[in-house]
Amino acid sequence: MTTTPASDGDRGALAAVAVGSGDSPDLDERTAAVRALETEFGELFTHVRRLFTENANRLSPGLMPGSYKVFTTIARRGESTLSALAETLHSDKGQISRAVRELEELGLIRRTPDPADGRSSLLSATAEGLERLRAVRAPSENSLLAALESWQVDDIRELTRLLHALSSAEAPD
Repeated sequence: MTTTPASDGDRGALAAVAVGSGDSPDLDERTAAVRALETEFGELFTHVRRLFTENANRLSPGLMPGSYKVFTTIARRGESTLSALAETLHSDKGQISRAVRELEELGLIRRTPDPADGRSSLLSATAEGLERLRAVRAPSENSLLAALESWQVDDIRELTRLLHALSSAEAPD
């Protein structure tokens, strides 16, 4: 099934439906605003899932988006344990373990003994893995920069600050 991005009019209608969904004829302004935000996050998540799927397939045909996310997390962190990855990605250790095994077989990551815990391994991206990741990201590398080209720098910083507060479950300063 293919989805198309909602137009501004569609989003307004979705927000109106969220407000008038029958839950209560007197939904407060905060609830309406949160529902409109939820709609926008849904659109953003759909876009990100599509990007992850495309990047995963460019990295290795048939690679699942979840394995791609595990790989990009390892690449970003430098090195990580399986347990730390499971915690960071809010995933089951078995699921992460399967992704790690696949990434290892593809030569994208390697295991080394964890000097702090002999029972554990540190996972890190290989030089080949990092090079392939750079090549995969290149086509869409500037898409966010292009999307925000007409935005004021202060607006970008404000959005970043607010998203950080939301993801940290903190009230914005």
